[in-house]
Amino acid sequence: MTITTPVLTLPRSIYIEPTSRCNEFCQQCPRTLLSREEDRDLPFDEFRKIVDQFPVLDRVVLHGLGEPLLNKDLPKMVRYLKDRGTYVLFNSNGIALTEKKGGELIDAGLDEYRLSMDGSSRETYAHVRGVDAFEKIWRNVRAFVQLQKARDASKPAISLWFTAMRENLHELPHLVELAAEAGIPEVYMQRLVYFEEGLAASKQSLFRRSSQEELALVRLSEELCKELGIRFNAAGSATPMQSILRDFGERPWSGCTRPYNLTYITSSGNVLSCCFAPFGHRSAREYREERVLGNVFQESIEQIWFGERYEAFRRAFESEHPARHCSQCGLNWSY
Repeated sequence: MTITTPVLTLPRSIYIEPTSRCNEFCQQCPRTLLSREEDRDLPFDEFRKIVDQFPVLDRVVLHGLGEPLLNKDLPKMVRYLKDRGTYVLFNSNGIALTEKKGGELIDAGLDEYRLSMDGSSRETYAHVRGVDAFEKIWRNVRAFVQLQKARDASKPAISLWFTAMRENLHELPHLVELAAEAGIPEVYMQRLVYFEEGLAASKQSLFRRSSQEELALVRLSEELCKELGIRFNAAGSATPMQSILRDFGERPWSGCTRPYNLTYITSSGNVLSCCFAPFGHRSAREYREERVLGNVFQESIEQIWFGERYEAFRRAFESEHPARHCSQCGLNWSY
């Protein structure tokens, strides 16, 4: 098979972690269950030094393994990127979405706010996310939607992101109803990323192993969304049903283009190939040796992106033996 390699230029789409701190202990998250970097907020001056190295930035995702709202400079980061004409978004658990912070994000021009919500009941949410914050989050989100309306602000677009597992799928229909009541116009059902720790286990995954009852719950949620005027989507270009039924073929990672057009930078400056790189490593040493491709505080992004370590990663990606986190892509998770 002939593989056409794209012409390589510095990426125009990047992930940057504003912080590696979090106020939850999610039972399916590598931050809770695997080795990780030290907790650190990315100072604004360092953030600016990073993004200024990219001539063009079409899209920046300001999240990673931490909760973005914990960095006090987050609205300032958003404004700096918006002044460059960049589309800016992030995922958040909503615990720290105070009225003051919400107003600052609206004023900064944030394009998209994605609420991570993995249950429709206080009990399930606390079980999955490790904190009893369900009611506080919904108060914050409803107030944020009302603040937008009061200001007649068209941005940010608000969506709800649900990680579907056997543990919580039964609550998705009611979660759709809660989203509609709060004025959230879009719900995403995303596949579980699993690495056989905590709830991040293959037995929790719905991908190509869903029962008829589970598929019926997805269909019911889809029908409810239509009735309530809510868009129902999955990550990527797939529908929720396609995302748990599709076949990625013999080389499941090969449809991914991220090695050539996207990079992920942690709050410590480590450069990773994508947002899935923190998942599934066996140790801190494996994370450093296999997954860290450079550090922007030690080299320029240009030196890293075009350097031998990134090139070796891409050569492996094009072979039958990609990096371990790439070989799992399409199976243990979906790009």
